[in-house]
Amino acid sequence: MIDFNNLKNKKVLVMGLGLHGGGVSVVNWLLKQKAKVLVTDLKTKAELKVSLDKINNGEIEYVLGGHREKDFKKADLIIRNPSVPSNSKYIKLAKTNNIPLENEASLFFRLCPAPIIGVTGSKGKSTLSYLIYKLVKSHYQDTVIAGNIRDYLMLDVLAGIKKTTKVVLELSSWHLEGMSHLKKSPHMALITNIMPEHLNRYDSMDDYVKAKNLILKFQNKNDWAIVNADNTYTRQMTKKTPSQLCYFSSKKIVKHGTTIIDENIYFINRSKKEKIFSIENMEIKPEHNLEYFLAASCLGKILKIPNKKIEKVIKKFKGLPDRLEFLGQKKEIKFYNDTTATVPQAAISALKTLGNTDHKNIILLAGGADKNLDYYLMGKYIDKYCKLSILFKGKASDKIEKTIKKTRCLDNIKNMKKAILLALKEAEEGDIILLSPGAASFGLFKHEFDRGDRFKTVYKNI
Repeated sequence: MIDFNNLKNKKVLVMGLGLHGGGVSVVNWLLKQKAKVLVTDLKTKAELKVSLDKINNGEIEYVLGGHREKDFKKADLIIRNPSVPSNSKYIKLAKTNNIPLENEASLFFRLCPAPIIGVTGSKGKSTLSYLIYKLVKSHYQDTVIAGNIRDYLMLDVLAGIKKTTKVVLELSSWHLEGMSHLKKSPHMALITNIMPEHLNRYDSMDDYVKAKNLILKFQNKNDWAIVNADNTYTRQMTKKTPSQLCYFSSKKIVKHGTTIIDENIYFINRSKKEKIFSIENMEIKPEHNLEYFLAASCLGKILKIPNKKIEKVIKKFKGLPDRLEFLGQKKEIKFYNDTTATVPQAAISALKTLGNTDHKNIILLAGGADKNLDYYLMGKYIDKYCKLSILFKGKASDKIEKTIKKTRCLDNIKNMKKAILLALKEAEEGDIILLSPGAASFGLFKHEFDRGDRFKTVYKNI
C-alpha cells in the first residue's frame, strides 16, 4: 500500500508532462516529497521546453518523445496526465502489474483535509469556479481555488489548506474518471451544463455523461448538488443522487433553487420566494453569464452568504481571460477573445451574445481540429450573425464550411496574424472581430490558451 503522505524514495512515474502546467505542478510536488521521479511524454524535449524550464531541482529522469513499456512495470506509483485515455496500452500494462494509478485530482482528494466545492460542465466550469471563489471568499476569508485555471493548480495550493478552508475545485470529465476508484465526490457539486464534447475521446455521448456524473455518484444525504434545470443531461443526472438538490434555471420556476422573475434573481425554497438582486443595467452582459450568476447565487444562499454580498460580487465580476474577453478597439472595430470556446455550442453562445441580426457585424475566426462534433447549428448561427467567417486549417473547419450556406468564408488559414489581417481588410466601423473557434486548437497551436495569446499579441501589435 502506498502512503501518500510519505513518498520519500518511492519510484513515481509521471505520464504526460504536458504544456498546461498541471504536470509541472505534480512533478514539483513530488520532488518536495523526495520521491524518485521519472517523467515520460510523447512530446520531445524541444516541444516541452516551456514546461521543463519550470521544474525544480531533484532526483528526476526523463524519457521524452515516447514511452517505454519497462517503465510501466517497475514503478511504485504512476500519476497520469488527465488527457491520457483509459484505453492506453501503457495504462493497461500498469494495471496488469498492479501498479497504483492516480491523477492530480485524485491526489488532491486523497490529501485535502477540507470539504470540497467541485465544479464541472462542458462549458463555463472555469468561469463559474472563479465566480464562486470570489463569492465565497467575500464571506469566508480562508478560501482557495484550484483546477485548470492558470495560476491556480491543484497541488500548488494543497499545502495551505486547513480543515476549515473553503476549497473550490474545477474538475474535468478526465479528472473525474481518474479519481473514480476513490469512490469520492465533492461535498458540494455544481454542474453548469452538459453538451457534446470530447467525442474523439469517448465512444458515445452516454460515456461522456457517465464520466461527468461521477461528480454526483458518490455523494451522500449530507452533500449538495447544484444543477442546471434547463439542461436535459444534467436533469437526468440527478435522478439517482442521494444528495440534497438545488436547481438553477433562467427559463422556469424551480421548487428549490434560483430563477429569473421580472429581471430579478430569486431564491425559491418550495413556496417561499426571496429576491436576491436585480440584473437590470448590469455592466457585464448577463445573457452570456446568466447560468453562472444563478448557480453562484444558489450556492451563496446554501452557504448563508448575505444577499448584498452576492449582488456585489456578481455585479463586479468581469469574467476570466480567454472567455469572451473584450480586448478593446482598433479603428472603431471591437476585438473579442473567446479561445476557450472549443465546442460549437460555446461559439454559438458568443454569436448570440454579440450578434446583430439587423446588421451582420461579426467577422468570426473559427475552426481547427475536430473532436467528432456536429457543426450543423453553428453554421446556421454563422449565417445569422456573421458577415464573414475565417477558418483555420483543420478537419473541424472542413465540417463548419459545409454547414455555412449564406456567409462568405475564407478557409485553410494557417496562422493567427494572417487571419486577423484578413479580418481587418473586410471590417468596417462598428464591426466585431471575434475569435470563438468552436473547435480544438491542436495542429496549429500548442493549446487553446496559446491560440488566445497569439490573438492578443497580434491585436496589440496591429
